Amino acid sequence: MTELRFTLRSPELQEGHFMAKEHEFDGFGCNGKNISPELSWQHAPSATKSFAITVFDPDAPTSSGFWHWLVTDIPADAKGLARGAGKGSLPPGCRRFTNDYGSKEFGGACPPEGHGMHRYQFTVWALPEDTLAVPDAASAAVVSFMLNANALAKATLTATYAR
Repeated sequence: MTELRFTLRSPELQEGHFMAKEHEFDGFGCNGKNISPELSWQHAPSATKSFAITVFDPDAPTSSGFWHWLVTDIPADAKGLARGAGKGSLPPGCRRFTNDYGSKEFGGACPPEGHGMHRYQFTVWALPEDTLAVPDAASAAVVSFMLNANALAKATLTATYAR
């Protein structure tokens, strides 16, 4: 029997489409509401013991992109995250890591003015362990490395934004 494809969805985001202003960061010259969108996932591999969520902008004018949100150790029985969960209302046991804004909360889109369209990759990772094997103070690069090294599956929803 073939397992169904692992998917990530949001009633607030559509693949390849522009995000709403409410998902824009509030700072760094941006004045959005910094609200994380509702996310839900389906058809995780049967061996999944936890999930992680990351949001990454590969188009940021840096040599390493820009991390907007990193959450690991989401319980295996979770089916998604509520709208606004990025302000700290995550399921018990989750760990948050410092994003490139210097915060552990969701950091919304804030591309430089006139820099053109940026992609924001919302990714859910299905993991074979309850706790990702990284220290609590791990950098976004280390968290990303360990997610890529250990994931059973991942699903990405890419939204766009420009100023």
